[in-house]
Amino acid sequence: MRKTQLLSYCLLAIVGITACSKKNDESPKLNNETALAAAEPPTVQVPGVCEYDLDEAALKAQGYTKVFEDNFNTLDTTKWDRWNSGGYNNELQLYTPKNLRIVDGKLLIKPVKETVTGATDPDDPTKKKFDFTSGRIESHYNFKASTTTPKVRISARIKQPLGFGMWPAFWSYGGNWPTNGELDILEGFGERNLYNTNIWYGSTAGTPDHDYTLSMTYVQSQSDLTSCYHVYEAIWQKDTVTFLLDGTVTRKLVSSTPAGRFIPKFFNKTQHITLNAAIGGDQFGTIDPSQVVLGDTYVDWVRVYTAK
Repeated sequence: MRKTQLLSYCLLAIVGITACSKKNDESPKLNNETALAAAEPPTVQVPGVCEYDLDEAALKAQGYTKVFEDNFNTLDTTKWDRWNSGGYNNELQLYTPKNLRIVDGKLLIKPVKETVTGATDPDDPTKKKFDFTSGRIESHYNFKASTTTPKVRISARIKQPLGFGMWPAFWSYGGNWPTNGELDILEGFGERNLYNTNIWYGSTAGTPDHDYTLSMTYVQSQSDLTSCYHVYEAIWQKDTVTFLLDGTVTRKLVSSTPAGRFIPKFFNKTQHITLNAAIGGDQFGTIDPSQVVLGDTYVDWVRVYTAK
């Protein structure tokens, strides 16, 4: 996950943004005009459908072909890399494989309060003490919106955790972040009814060319996101990225607008899927670890479809 500005700023109506990406870098400075325009990301209200599932026959009729799937009958290490280190974004957890379990055909990401020592992050092997452990997986499978597959649909059926300080995420990104782009399909807050979506891109590795709040959206569901399963999706095309919850479009970003102007720049560049449950970090600003309330993240399945 990558954070460049604190979410807490945004919640205070000051410019601040979340993103779910690989590492933490210095915050780019926004000019005053951009900052004023971007100060309050839109909030979209949708009904949400408890225990929603995709109708694959309907998707097939729309021309989609399933190219990747994991139903988590096992945790297949030929499909997924399991992290064993700290994360980025000033998160409080050490990611370890033991926090990833299969329970009744679901992937369980189980956070645990425990004092452990491990690598600071994948790029820094320096040992560091952590107050929590959790889990993160990244797919070996890569995909891209391209002239061959101009429409890519990334989907997962997830039950979010309930608990202060929980930061569950379902997202995709590519190498040399953010030059291959990033799609934040779900970033949760440990709340029953709220999460956000976003996109990222940068022409130089480690530096996002992004007015963050322009493409960020808060999604408020009338259905509880933590007590039952919901389907989170992004449809990636050359000039658009469309986010959906339970089949309802929550936002469509278009390249002809400021919010979507970077989308064509990562067309034909590969990404892979990431699922994780961070604890604390820049999503929440500075928090007292003793106030964290842990919650479990469950993933029923993950799929990628393509269409021409």
